[in-house]
Order: sequence, then structure tokens, then C-alpha cells
Amino acid sequence: MSGVERLDGGPRTAVVVGAGIVGLSTAWFLQERGVDVTVVDRTGVAAGASWGNAGWIAPGLAIPLNEPAVLRYGLRALLDPAAPLHVPLTADPRLWSFLVRFAAQCRWPSWTRAVKANLPLNDECVEAYDVLTANGVDASTVDAPITAAFTTPALAQGLVRELDRLAEAGQRVEYARLSTADLVEQVPLASDSLTAGVRIDGQRFVDPGGFVQSLGRAVVARGATVRSFEVADVLAERGGVTVKAQDGTALSADVAVLATGAWLPALAARAGVRTPVRAGRGYSFTVPVDRPVPGPVYLPEVRVACTPYRGGLRVAGTMEFRDPDAPLDEARIASIISSARPLLAGVDWEGRTDVWVGPRPVTPDGRALVGATRTPGVYVAGGHGMWGLAHGPVTGRLLAEQVTTGKQPGALRELDPLR
Repeated sequence: MSGVERLDGGPRTAVVVGAGIVGLSTAWFLQERGVDVTVVDRTGVAAGASWGNAGWIAPGLAIPLNEPAVLRYGLRALLDPAAPLHVPLTADPRLWSFLVRFAAQCRWPSWTRAVKANLPLNDECVEAYDVLTANGVDASTVDAPITAAFTTPALAQGLVRELDRLAEAGQRVEYARLSTADLVEQVPLASDSLTAGVRIDGQRFVDPGGFVQSLGRAVVARGATVRSFEVADVLAERGGVTVKAQDGTALSADVAVLATGAWLPALAARAGVRTPVRAGRGYSFTVPVDRPVPGPVYLPEVRVACTPYRGGLRVAGTMEFRDPDAPLDEARIASIISSARPLLAGVDWEGRTDVWVGPRPVTPDGRALVGATRTPGVYVAGGHGMWGLAHGPVTGRLLAEQVTTGKQPGALRELDPLR
């Protein structure tokens, strides 16, 4: 195992529960600090939200979900089953309790606090990826602007106002307005309906499933063991922790990290974490295109993200608040296609493959949960919402620092899971 020596008094062993981008990044950076790691996941590497998302490493677009306009939009969406934001009319009291808390956070002061909480993650997220790819993770990230395309210049101005508000809160954003001619050059698939755009510079994208698989292989190559079972409980015992499976299997270590994404509440609540996490499920699929796409495309009017993917285009959209294990709903795929079809030309919508749904872990206040819990030796890392892929590696690096030194990095204060 490579890396610096373990700090005196720090943990020698760790179990990381969750083999997505956050869990595996935490495992990798713990290894860098001399900790022997076992990774546990119920289904395997990159099986959750890490595999099928849009693959954006986009600090310039890390806009918290709890914007006041989202509340107004969400109320309208309740009456439209085809809307990008979908809240099923169920009798689930925990869902409605979450939504009430979320609505209370849809205020500019709460939104600005979430932006500022994300600043350290945004500032270092690209660098954290570079550390991984320079040290054994055999996958690449691609530098490319993200182009947001609109049907009218007035709607494009709405995104400009959002970006300016991000900048006022401290987020560095570089962007340029695009004319119709500029937009067509940047987005060869743009239909005649798209007349204006905004190019957000300094961003990257990645094949998310491929990257996480490569990260998993690197963690194993550095000495980690990957186990597959469902974790039932994590307990503090005999100066360490015990991770117990539903079948009675038990693993002991000095510390445990819970990085189970949308499934986080089942274990984190027992460790004293009271901030709820709900699955904001996203859908994606891949379609053939008749001309190359140079970089990611964002369609804000229909809330669809498109990314070059293995010669085609990965199309991702929807925020669906349902159980993380609920089956894929074909109506959501149809809704994405119906909304994006008029805006893009040269796309073979009927030739789609890799149809997928995955749960993104959403908190009501737009801030992730990263740090120590009330159970000694147990830490959590999750709740990143739509930005888990972008923030996964830097989260792992910061949490590994806290685990091995016992000191909370300043960048994690606003993300304290016991807030």
C-alpha cells in the first residue's frame, strides 16, 4: 500500500460501507494515510447513483436545490405527472415530513448558506480528481465547457442571474453568453428551437461508471478487501466498531464510514444523525447521434443534462422522490424524451440503450452530511444531492483527514452531520 505513514494514535483499520464514488474515495484517501480498509456494499462497485448519472465535474453549476423558485415550481409540478420534478401522491408520512422541511429551507438565506458550504468542495474537487488519476486510478477526466441552451435570450438571462448570485456568494464562475450562431457551433445537435446559450467554462466530465470501477480496482490493488452483503447495524464495541450483516456476518475495525447514498438514514439515524436524507431519483439512457458532441449540454427549461458517452449521448433528467429501490418507471423516460426531442436534432431516440434509474441522496437544507456521529468511531459521508460525483473525491480526502487526526477540517464545519 502506498501513501504516508499512519499518524500516531490514529486508526489502523476501517470498514467503509458503500462502494460508490464517495465511499471508494474515502477508502482511497484513508489508504493514503496508512489505514487498512475493507469496503462493504450490498450489490457491488458503482451500483447506486454513481453509475448512470450525467458525469459532470461542474463546480460552476453546483447550484443548491433549495432555491426559492424550486418551491414555486414544485407546487405546480404536483399537478403535472410529466414534470421533471416528480413527487408521487402517496401516504408516506416521512416523505411529506421531508418535503415540509425542504420547503422551509427554500429561502435565499438558506440557499446562500448551502452555496458557501459547498465552496471548499467546489474549489478542490477538480484537484482531488487529479490526485486520483495521477496515482493509480486508470481513468480520465475531460476538460470541456458545459453549454446551457435556451429557446429565448430572456430565459438564458435567468441562468446568468443564477450564476451571478453564485458569484456574489463566493463561487468562482466563468461564463459567456452565446448567440444563435455561437450556440450551433458549440452544440451541433441544437434544433432550430434553441436560439441562445450560456457557456460555463472550466468544467469537466467523466464516464462515471468507468471511473468508479477504476477507482474500485485501485483501492483493491492497494490492499483493500471488497465484501458484498447488506449491513444491518454498526456498533461501537471494545474500543472499535463492529459492522454486522443481516446474515450474522460481523467485521471489526477501529472505525467505520457510512457512505451508502440514499440508503444512509437506515444506519445513520442509529448513530444520532437526525437530518433526513431522501432519494431524489434520476433517470438516464444513451442514444445514438448523427454527429459528434464536443461537450456536455444542459437544457435548463426541461432540466435535462446531456453528456458525450461512448460515441453517443447520455441523456439524464428528472428528480423523482420515491423509494430508492422502487422499480424504474418508463413514464419518466418518456417524459424526458418528450421534453428534449424538440430541442435536439440528429438524435435517434428510439435507439436508446442503458436505460437506468438511480437514487441521489438529498437533504432538506442542500448541505451534505460529512463527519463524526454520536457513535464513537462511526462517520458518515453522504447527502450530496446531484453533486455526489463532483464532490466525492474531495469529500473522501477531507473525511480521511478527520478520521485519522481526530480534528474536523474547517471545510467540513457546515456539513456536520449532527447539525
